[in-house]
Amino acid sequence: MGSHQIEELDVLLVGAGFASFTLLNRLRKLGYRVRILEKGGASGGIWYWNCYPGARVDTDTPIYQLFDKELWEDFTFKDRYPGWQELRTYFEYVEKKWNIRDYTSFNKQVDGAVFDEGRQQWLVECADGSEFYARWFLPCIGFASKRYTPPFEGLGNFKGDIYHSAYWPQHGVNLKGKRVAEVGTGASGIQIIQTIGPVVKELTVYMRTPNMCLPMNQKQLDPKEEEEKKKNGWYEEQIEAARHTFAGFTYDFIQRNTFDDSPEEREKIYHNLMVENGGFMFWLATYKDMLFDLKANKEAYDFWRKQVLRRVKDPEKQKLLAPEVPPHPWGTKRPSLEQNFYEVVDQDNVKIIDVNENPIEEVTATGIRTKQGLNEVDVIVLATGFDSVTGSLAQLNIQGTNGGTIADHWKDGTKTAMGIAMPEFPNMFFLYGPQAPTAFSSGPSCTQFQAEWVEKVFELIKEKDITRLEATPESEEDWCKRMNEKWDASLFPMAKSWYQGANIPGRKVEPLNWSGGMVEYVATLHRSLENDFQGWKVQTKA
Repeated sequence: MGSHQIEELDVLLVGAGFASFTLLNRLRKLGYRVRILEKGGASGGIWYWNCYPGARVDTDTPIYQLFDKELWEDFTFKDRYPGWQELRTYFEYVEKKWNIRDYTSFNKQVDGAVFDEGRQQWLVECADGSEFYARWFLPCIGFASKRYTPPFEGLGNFKGDIYHSAYWPQHGVNLKGKRVAEVGTGASGIQIIQTIGPVVKELTVYMRTPNMCLPMNQKQLDPKEEEEKKKNGWYEEQIEAARHTFAGFTYDFIQRNTFDDSPEEREKIYHNLMVENGGFMFWLATYKDMLFDLKANKEAYDFWRKQVLRRVKDPEKQKLLAPEVPPHPWGTKRPSLEQNFYEVVDQDNVKIIDVNENPIEEVTATGIRTKQGLNEVDVIVLATGFDSVTGSLAQLNIQGTNGGTIADHWKDGTKTAMGIAMPEFPNMFFLYGPQAPTAFSSGPSCTQFQAEWVEKVFELIKEKDITRLEATPESEEDWCKRMNEKWDASLFPMAKSWYQGANIPGRKVEPLNWSGGMVEYVATLHRSLENDFQGWKVQTKA
């Protein structure tokens, strides 16, 4: 440990994104000594790292931001769906408005933490050797901070450039006129393909499963119109609406089933949701049985497919991108929002290889080989995603009171109490992580509602002189049971997706996200504080 001075804090936050900004602002107002540790060189959370071509949010204004009026009344986004550059500008604005930098240490990668029973504090260690003692430890590192690179044979032999969407060079990359191989058709893959397709010489897309994309209907916002919306209460109405919906968006399911309507009525509703409005409305503002009834789901898929076939002319690409028989129920993987993806992949310079039929056999010095032969390229782009939801926390050497790490705690399956805490890890809460509504929500909504609960906990900590708070094994067991019941009642188990860890070879396939809706989730959190912290072990000052 050495003789260097160890800074002591009341609360240590990890990650300088939405959750930590919200908590820092609230907890320091309560009188706590708080600090943020951020491994990147600037704030923004995922938006510090997300700078690949076309990187953009999939949640529209005004709810993709912190919900505090003192922030949004002075800052107006230019786009309905802001891009990464504008998100960085936004975080810089919040930093100045809330004086965040005085409470943040950048380029501080947390490697591990251990709970010191004698001191009743966490000892947190960073990669540079610096250490911190904190009574309360809150990792807010999100669900996508551990990137996944498939173990392709020979990847290290490639003589060209290799880029991963999760670790794109901050200075950008010029792909104009290059022959590019792009692996993966998740959200980042879709955005990269539609952005680089028009400028590269050749683009070969290696696809495992077609992405059932939805039109983004992106547009620039009129500043005067947005200011008027702020004055007449529309922003507040939208933010309030997000509190009462399944996914924390501003819209919710229609309280009718698919076949309550005639075919003509269904067509009209589908068209309004997908074509007129765009965004996630076709997914989250549709009939309430779409994600639960296979026949109803197929109706949605057939409408979606019809729209795609209108935009893709190449018959072979039609079969690959919108097959007659869906590979999984529609919406059981998070759909990506696109602007011109289908027009771009229909271009003559874009080729799609189905890796189910033609798996990647090896990467050579000059390209990628499948049974179709060697495809020579100048650049390989890996849009292969993350060890999502659990990987972020499990990669850290955070040790509980019984000596095991979080990874040890989850070795037989992911277990949490309400997606925010765990037994054996006292005085620790994590936000936007496993078994919360994480992937079924918008990041700012989920972290906002969790942070409001954390703020309430810290008010009670002061009021009741609480020194230690730990979830009970019973609360964890109960939550896992409820998690599985909700999951099994839906169509989600029918898709191999990162929602359940199926994108990582060898991982246990299990529900990683709470699929019972935001309203029920938030209510559960707050109920756990009733009756003198039911579901928690509480220790107060003697």
